[in-house]
Amino acid sequence: SDLTSGLTPSFSTEKVQKLGVKTEVAAVRELARRVTAAGRVEIDERRVRTVSAKFEGWIEHLHVNATGQPVARGQALFEVYSPELVSAQREYAVAARGVAALKDASAEMQTGMKQLAEAGLARLRNWDISDQQVKALAGGGEPKRTLSFLSPAGGVVLEKKAVAGMRFMPGEMLYQVADLGSVWVLADVFEGDIGAVKVGAGVTVNINAYPDKRFSGR
Repeated sequence: SDLTSGLTPSFSTEKVQKLGVKTEVAAVRELARRVTAAGRVEIDERRVRTVSAKFEGWIEHLHVNATGQPVARGQALFEVYSPELVSAQREYAVAARGVAALKDASAEMQTGMKQLAEAGLARLRNWDISDQQVKALAGGGEPKRTLSFLSPAGGVVLEKKAVAGMRFMPGEMLYQVADLGSVWVLADVFEGDIGAVKVGAGVTVNINAYPDKRFSGR
């Protein structure tokens, strides 16, 4: 029915109870909308590293020989033999010793030998030979037939193609290592809920494998 302006509508108590009407004092408050979505846990793509050599060689022995094995940054993955690597080691070792032997020679001879040593050092470092291995050569150590190839990152071995005795080429993927200290949860949000999802919003994740635990994220 029409209500005359200025009048307050009134309802009987019985009608209010039937309608389920509830009243509350007006107040300013934040209204939050909860979005529920199914998802899956996946590896953070930014934490995956491919292990490959920058030279040709053969794998003599594996230190890490199973998928799923945890590795630390700088840990030896395998022993590698490469004629090219042995030659580069020998050239650098000779040049490093020559720098020390020519300390009393002319400036021109010292400069030439230093340039040879620096070029050999750059070549080894470009092949990711560790500083410890380089220092051993510079300190009078003999070139080694095999060298330990070290992991460039810590994590878990996702994929292993390296096999003892195999020949590898420069750039060939031998291991794939992922840091699982932080992972992604990819959730399939319904189109109607996308507007309620904001960057930085808190997220609670329930996983079937751990029904008694809740994981927090953003």
